[in-house]
Amino acid sequence: MPADPDVLVVGGGVAGLFCAYHLRRRGLGVTVVERGPIGGPQSCSAGNTGFVGTHGAAPLAQSALRVPPHPDGAAGRWLRHFRAAGDDRTAQAAFRVLVELKKRSLAVLRELAAGGLAGSVTEPGMLLLYRTAAGFDAAARTVPAAVASGVPLRRLEPGELAALEPGVDFAVHGGLVNPEGAAVHVPGFVIGLARLLAGAGVEIHPDTEVLDFAVAGDRVREVRTSRGRFRPAQTVLAAGAWTAAQARLLGVGIELQPVKGYSVTVRAPARAPRRPVLLGEDTVALLPLADRLRAAGGLQLAGFDPGVDGGEVDRLLGAVHAFLPGLGSTPTVEVWSGFRPCTPDSVPLLGRPGAYRNVTLACGYGHIGMGLAPAAGEVAARVVTGEATAAELAPFHPDRFGPDRSLGPVGPVSELAPGNRR
Repeated sequence: MPADPDVLVVGGGVAGLFCAYHLRRRGLGVTVVERGPIGGPQSCSAGNTGFVGTHGAAPLAQSALRVPPHPDGAAGRWLRHFRAAGDDRTAQAAFRVLVELKKRSLAVLRELAAGGLAGSVTEPGMLLLYRTAAGFDAAARTVPAAVASGVPLRRLEPGELAALEPGVDFAVHGGLVNPEGAAVHVPGFVIGLARLLAGAGVEIHPDTEVLDFAVAGDRVREVRTSRGRFRPAQTVLAAGAWTAAQARLLGVGIELQPVKGYSVTVRAPARAPRRPVLLGEDTVALLPLADRLRAAGGLQLAGFDPGVDGGEVDRLLGAVHAFLPGLGSTPTVEVWSGFRPCTPDSVPLLGRPGAYRNVTLACGYGHIGMGLAPAAGEVAARVVTGEATAAELAPFHPDRFGPDRSLGPVGPVSELAPGNRR
């Protein structure tokens, strides 16, 4: 039996590690368990673009999502909430919440870059480019509202794109720039953060899968894993798309679905951009990574199907070459797919699930997890310590999609003594 921590964080991706970061800063003893290696292929950080900064807060409900022809019950229920979240008023409310989280996250990342993770964050600004007049005009109309919300978005002046990216041949009608566009190098950033936490006294156990919980009344008393048992005073569930399955072990249902995304990484070709770029009409993110270039995108509600859709890969590469016709061809280094943990309204789930008094949810960061986790982890830590107010947590409440979604006991939930099952 490992030493009993004050807090056990389930999940060693960027969500769980930032929970651990803020909890440790509050002086608590923290242990993290992760089902695979830190930064391994099971985590979104293995293949995403690492975009952070104030851009990218538009809710997923206003994007094109590919759905199966016959979704199962959980996916169908999620889709009903997803469609409702596309309402302009609901989407704007979510946008404001996400922008505030992203602002705070950027501040946290800057603190880390100035300290223990020097050089981990690059802030060259982000370009948002559009091939068509219609696409550019639609994007330009969003600028006033974005600026009013604190996102320093502006139109590119004539000739400015060529000055920012000399020698790069863009086939675009126009573009925008966000000076607060930034990126972290993934998965190196996550691995470096875990190393920093370990040096600060956080106990980290990779390749450790949660199998079961022992509950007594309204508290989790024991967490049983593939590599030992823990008796934490508090437990945080921050395991990305797998958090829903862990909550079900506790008899709690949450509105969380895995949305599959893809990335293709190639050797950096000649005349490639030097800063983060969003290819507007195709919603493809493009990031230079030293001697490589990564393109990422795709939104598929496909459950936990690990297969790679060749059509999605071709779409990513086709979009890159449509926007950058002069880009040379280079070998593909990696094709990756992963599961973004998405709520219907794109706002994370942060708070106590159901009737449990010592369990905190910290999940649902969707397609902008790297840009939300530094601040969302701070909110989760405030839940654990009792600092968070009801007003602060209202937008993130796990039960906001309906009444208490308690499922009753599901799966191998264990008891410490007879009669203790909820």
